[in-house]
Amino acid sequence: MGRRLRFRGEFTNKVDTKGRVSIPAPFRRVLEAGDPDWAEGQNPNFVIVYGDHRRKYLECYTIQEMEDVEDRISRMKRGSQKRRILERLFSTQSLTTSVDETGRIVLPAKLRDKIGISNEAQFASNVDTFQIWQPDTYREEELGATEEYLDEQDDDFDPLMLLDEDDEDEAL
Repeated sequence: MGRRLRFRGEFTNKVDTKGRVSIPAPFRRVLEAGDPDWAEGQNPNFVIVYGDHRRKYLECYTIQEMEDVEDRISRMKRGSQKRRILERLFSTQSLTTSVDETGRIVLPAKLRDKIGISNEAQFASNVDTFQIWQPDTYREEELGATEEYLDEQDDDFDPLMLLDEDDEDEAL
């Protein structure tokens, strides 16, 4: 089995009046690798999750990554509150979409309105997913929070030390 591709980098792309925006080329390669049905000459599919009302961005999953999340949800006790919430957030409030032959997607008005996107979209990698932000919100909130955290650390702080800490915020 080959090396698993990951999302890396950040990009700002124009959004046209119809909501069309180019997916960064490096992200498209990961989407292709993460779509089990993709073949050369076809358009890769992926899933946009928009359900968490507290978030100011859209979280985008490869098909394979979303299937991994759904498998974990399926193993939970049927009818439990946690399972129902996760089903709502990751199944009901998500959208499967496809990258077109020009490398673009159409962001529906509902999703653009949710996060305040008008003429630009900020793409930010998140290792196994990527996020779509309104660029000013990304700079102010996401980058600002990271910078604030790092500013609170000692001068000899090495961010790789975070890998050794127990993760209290275990997510799916």
